[in-house]
Amino acid sequence: MDTGRPGLYTSMTEFPISYVASPEDAGKRLDRYLTSQLPEISRVRVQQLISEQKVLVNGAAAKASLRLRGGERISILDSPRIAPLRALPEQIPLDIVYEDDDLAIVNKPAGMMVHAGAGATEDERNRGTLVNALLHRFSKLSGVGGELRPGIVHRLDRATSGLMVVAKNDESHRRLAAQFARRKVKKTYVALVHGWVKPDGGTIARSISRDRVRRTRMTTRRTGGREAITHYQVVRRLDTPFGKFSLLELNIATGRTHQIRVHLASLGHPVAGDTLYGAPRELKLHPGMHPARGNQSPLSLPRNFLHAAALQLEHPRSQKMLAFSRSLPRELDEFLARLEGKNRDF
Repeated sequence: MDTGRPGLYTSMTEFPISYVASPEDAGKRLDRYLTSQLPEISRVRVQQLISEQKVLVNGAAAKASLRLRGGERISILDSPRIAPLRALPEQIPLDIVYEDDDLAIVNKPAGMMVHAGAGATEDERNRGTLVNALLHRFSKLSGVGGELRPGIVHRLDRATSGLMVVAKNDESHRRLAAQFARRKVKKTYVALVHGWVKPDGGTIARSISRDRVRRTRMTTRRTGGREAITHYQVVRRLDTPFGKFSLLELNIATGRTHQIRVHLASLGHPVAGDTLYGAPRELKLHPGMHPARGNQSPLSLPRNFLHAAALQLEHPRSQKMLAFSRSLPRELDEFLARLEGKNRDF
């Protein structure tokens, strides 16, 4: 199909789509030229098509940086639009703490995303998530969150483990979401942070915004952010061969992105393993210290030492109060023991 006009395809358009570069296009990069012809498609998507050799110039694959001379025939072999994502069932083991006809309580492992995100291909964007596992495990989930997030009422970061509630029908989803909005759901976390936190207990009330420079981070340093409240209590102070640490129990009154992590980092006490917010990748022995048997030097943790240990909420149908808890996962328990130089068989 030949067209000299931009954006002249629909979902029913036949491929390939072909353009002929005009003399006025001489000197333009191939990717910039196609972006101008397809204004509703991002430059990143255009570059992806080019890298997959789905764009031909005079019948041959070309680089995005190719400079046009004018007169070239440019063909797009596949639809520039990416099909909308919908979650697909996938057989992945789940730790189901509780379930009935209305909800399920799941103990999510660290390293598992809650739902699909952006990625280069359908498989990369839509595999290995909690939603994939839930769809395989349960015959029905609520649709309030859309096809990409069925049943998902709230989230945990990928590197955080612990308890989550999942809605099995729309009415339960709405009632559970209302409890979260009214701050009626009690979520308790356990975290290990660098340094000795003082005082022994307190409240961190600092608004949270997206970091302007590093977009994957959140920050408390900008004005006009969203209200965020975290309550903490020191459970134990540790003086180890690798430095001082505090084991904390935390409750959050709000559920902002990275809330606990960014709040603790703002105090100068990043969560162990959380390199995004300043924790070191490796823990080295202090001078003069010697590792106990079973300890390694240096010591590292490939996830954040943050675990959603307890969850309390009202059942959406019966209004009965439900309370659940899960102890630290094995890898955190093991890390803590090695940090303190304890001899254990794992």
